Amino acid sequence: MSFAHINNFFRIFQLRHSSMPPDPLHKAPAESQGTGEMSFFEHVEELRQRLLRSFVAIGIMGVGCFLSKDLVFDALIFGPRNPDFITYRALCSLSHWAGLYDKMCFKPVEFKLITRQLGEILMQHLYVSFWLGFILAFPYVLWQLWLFLKPGLLESEQKAIRGIVTICSLLFLVGVAFGYFIIAPFSINFLAGYTLPGTEVAPTLSSYVTYMTMFTIPIGLFFELPIVIFFLTKIGVVGYRTLQAYRRYAFVGILIVAAIITPPDVVSQTIVALPLYGLYEISILISRREQRRRERVIFGKSVVVDVVKVRS
Repeated sequence: MSFAHINNFFRIFQLRHSSMPPDPLHKAPAESQGTGEMSFFEHVEELRQRLLRSFVAIGIMGVGCFLSKDLVFDALIFGPRNPDFITYRALCSLSHWAGLYDKMCFKPVEFKLITRQLGEILMQHLYVSFWLGFILAFPYVLWQLWLFLKPGLLESEQKAIRGIVTICSLLFLVGVAFGYFIIAPFSINFLAGYTLPGTEVAPTLSSYVTYMTMFTIPIGLFFELPIVIFFLTKIGVVGYRTLQAYRRYAFVGILIVAAIITPPDVVSQTIVALPLYGLYEISILISRREQRRRERVIFGKSVVVDVVKVRS
């Protein structure tokens, strides 16, 4: 992204936020005089309003989750401890369908959750309610961020990323669901079943909730990788050739992550690793498409040139 592009972004951003629309015939003088433009503090105030609305939405969703304690904990948080959890039943059904009988049927490890501090249950209830509120309000938070950034974009840029809020929201929710239904059950059971002679696993409620959070929300954010790669390619930071060059390293890294967060069996690791690697390949395709578009704009024809190498 050139300096002129950055300067044009902020100039359009200020003009679109101004109380008086700019006169296209006298655009340059109006900009030089600074008339009708929002000040820095006015931009900060608008950002504050957007953030406030986002926190209110998270709070409303969080209160709703807090009032549904039995549903939240029995059905959601403690779901992977239940032998009838949907993931276990699906694996068992798949095993029977494939003629493997009960080889893929999974029985969760039995363990008790304890609390060591007075008020720990209440604090974890609030903690869970907040993060569930964040997950449910995530589309609205993205929408507020989009409303703040949209006036600073050119019309062509707005068309290029039309539907970005919907796409990002779906990717995040799919990632959270993948972490909850696939990664969390296997990881929790692996950690709970890993013992040493003379020891007994009795995790605290706070540690259990922390791991459940770690296996869901970060995965949801990881599923935003294609969108992140799209914007990094758009501004020329990375290119699809670079992503292709590091494909083997990415695959090994994903396998290592899958081996860490899943039980030591090939089936579980494959179930986790394939979707994550699929996201990486999708990111390469998105980067290639965006880079080819940039090459046509820069060079005036479709040529296969790594924009990052050209810039360097």
